[in-house]
Parts: sequence; structure tokens; C-alpha cells
Amino acid sequence: MSNVNTMRAIRQDVLGGPEVLKEVELERPAPRPNEVLVRVRAAGVNPTDWKHRATGGFLGSPPFVLGWDVSGVVEATGIGVAAFVPGDEVFGMLPYPFGHGSHAEYVTVPARALVHKPAAIDHVQGGALPLVSLTAWQALVETADVRPGQRVLIHAAAGGVGHVAVQIAKARGAYVIGTASAGKHGFLRELGVDEAIDYRETDFAEAVKDVDVVLDTIGGDYAVRSLRVLRPGGVVVSILPVGSEEFLQEAERLGVRALRMLVDADRAGMRAIAELVEAGELRATIAGTFPLADAAEAHRLGDTGRTTGKLVLTVD
Repeated sequence: MSNVNTMRAIRQDVLGGPEVLKEVELERPAPRPNEVLVRVRAAGVNPTDWKHRATGGFLGSPPFVLGWDVSGVVEATGIGVAAFVPGDEVFGMLPYPFGHGSHAEYVTVPARALVHKPAAIDHVQGGALPLVSLTAWQALVETADVRPGQRVLIHAAAGGVGHVAVQIAKARGAYVIGTASAGKHGFLRELGVDEAIDYRETDFAEAVKDVDVVLDTIGGDYAVRSLRVLRPGGVVVSILPVGSEEFLQEAERLGVRALRMLVDADRAGMRAIAELVEAGELRATIAGTFPLADAAEAHRLGDTGRTTGKLVLTVD
């Protein structure tokens, strides 16, 4: 067990498979002005975590501690923090991509990245929701402005971002079409999906038309093909920030919009998510929970690309 000045964390010193993740003891951080020190109780694991573990991504070369989702208890506040006091239960997403570090016992977080955790959910839910919910909210609401009655196509609708995006789109009054393998269609209907498409058996670009908004969580040719199901003036929002110029060129040719975005830490978005949680309109499906020390196991499961919902690390 770590002492008062140190903490356990999952760090990697090289890029590679899940086996590069090691539990280490690090110095416990102290909050700077406008920061909060959070005692982590749960932290989601997302595809961006295993991609950064393997490739370095935006972070470059290790060593680093991954993790952007956090749910926990305020341990201390830096100078100027008025919104929180020690003992408050909070959740949020660390600034993406350079604010990583929640796969540890403690993490410092800009106060404006956090909101109070609704009492209606536990820390596992609190740790599962932020990154995927902010991604879906920023894509569907802030970027695409989804409105009641619009037709929304969500790719990989049973995945981490997808299953949350379905719920946010339904809360906005949209008609939701979701792609997933046939075995997950029952799950999609429970979430409220109006029309489920088995991407293994059916070409969505043939089966769907007159869509207002597509949320592309897959990238590659999915982004380009998604443009062809839009009504004039419709939009594909891709959460994969890098891709071919063909995506933009094809959109221009078809008279539709093609946008790429990266999730960004945001208090207003987190407040909106907390309100959906409190209204009973949003919850995360938990694919598995793992103690912090077993982070590599969570990554192994994530690497399969077959999980339904979210993987979460818990910290005692």
C-alpha cells in the first residue's frame, strides 16, 4: 500500500501489447491553482487507451500513465477552486489528449473538467460515462444539432461511444438506426434503437437513406460510404480525427457536410450528461470491471473489439 506521499499507478515505459502495463509507485501529485486532486474510485478504459498504449498516439514516447475518465472523491483543492470541497464526489474527463493519468490512485484535474457525480449512480457508472458521453454529446448535440424527428444513423451502436450516443439521440427525440452484429440487436432495442442493421449481412449504404445525421465511430471507408445515405444538407460527424481527403471531397460532390472532431473536456457538456443521468435517460452498460492492478486484462479484452458497453478499472 502506498504511503501519504506516493500512489499506485499503471504506467508503461515502452509501447506494445497489454503486457507493457505495469503497476508502479509514483509521487502523489499536488493540485495547482484551479485544479482538484481526486482520489480515484473508478476510471473507464476506452479504445483511445489501447491505441495510445500500442502506438503512442498524441502522447509520443512513454513513460506515461493512461486514462481520461475519472470518478472519485475530492481529496484537496488548489488555490481558486470555488466549486468543490474535499469530500465531494465528482466525475469528468481529463483534458484530451494531454491531460491523461486517471489509471492511478490519485490524479489532478482542472476544476472545470469536473461536475458533481449524481447520487443516482455509483463510481463505476461515473467512471464509465465521461469520455464516451462527451464524445456523443459534442458530436450529436453541439456539432450536428440533432432535433426531434430527425433520422440518426449510429455506427457500432453497441460499443462504448455508440450505446451512449443512442441514448442521447433518443433523449433528443430522434429516430435512431444502429449498426451492430445480429447478436447485439436485442441490446440495441433495449436502448431504444428504432432500426437495427447487421453490418455483416447488410450493406448499410444500400439499406438506409434520407438520414439527417451519421455518427461515424469506425473511420476509413465507413466515413465516405456514410455520406451516401444522407439527405441533402445532412452531416456525417466522424470521431476519428484523421483520415483521407476523399471524405471531404465526396461530401462536397454530394452537397452534404463532412466533419471530424476530437472530444474536449467541458463542464457544460458534463452538466448536460449529469442531467440526463438524473432524468433516467442515460446509463452505461458495463462490459467488465477490473481492479487497477489488472489493467492489462482490461486492455486484452478491449483489444478484441467485441465488448458491449464499457470497461472500467476500480480503485479501492
